[in-house]
Amino acid sequence: MDRAGLDTARVAKMIDHSLLRPELTARDVLEGCALAARYDVASVCVKPVDVARAARELSGTDVLVGTVVGFPHGSSTTAVKVAEARTALADGARELDMVLDIGRLRGGEDRAVAEDVRAVVEAAREGDALVKVVFENAYLTDEEKIRACRLSAEAGADYVKTSTGFAPGGATLADVRLMRAHVPERVKVKAAGGVRTLDLLLEMVEAGAERFGATATAAILDDLAGRTAR
Repeated sequence: MDRAGLDTARVAKMIDHSLLRPELTARDVLEGCALAARYDVASVCVKPVDVARAARELSGTDVLVGTVVGFPHGSSTTAVKVAEARTALADGARELDMVLDIGRLRGGEDRAVAEDVRAVVEAAREGDALVKVVFENAYLTDEEKIRACRLSAEAGADYVKTSTGFAPGGATLADVRLMRAHVPERVKVKAAGGVRTLDLLLEMVEAGAERFGATATAAILDDLAGRTAR
């Protein structure tokens, strides 16, 4: 994707405003939802316990509610991940960022990884929700990332995502390019972890990312608005 023509409204709809830090209070979540509504971003990504609260707060807006599944290590059983997905949907979530089973991927248990993803995708379809599969690239080799791309796409994922934002490293341009090159066109790439400036976001757009997890949402969009107003 080229950065040409990316105005503030369009870039806002590429951002999932992240509200996942463990210390966030109910007040913090409500303030984050208000910010997301003010900037009209794509979604908020909240902890499972906050989904119902966020859905109430954002009712009547165009901002979707997303949440995480198997977060942050991907080590929950498939049954638990499916239960998390269904509970989130019932609470109002419409986007699910699930962490794949990192250990099984690294161990070469491809069938188990694919079945885990597919089960969550099937649960998500019951509520017409999107699924983004989080790889946690800081722990993976390029070969493992490529396998994760193939397995996620075959299992029906809508997005592949670089990172949770809670590992030693986050999104990199090299990883975004690698992931874009190894998923079919229908599967999109989400960059998360360390995307804190407009310039980096725009570079990642050129590398192939179409969605971003961000906590610096206001700073990024205010910067773009200031540049386009000149």
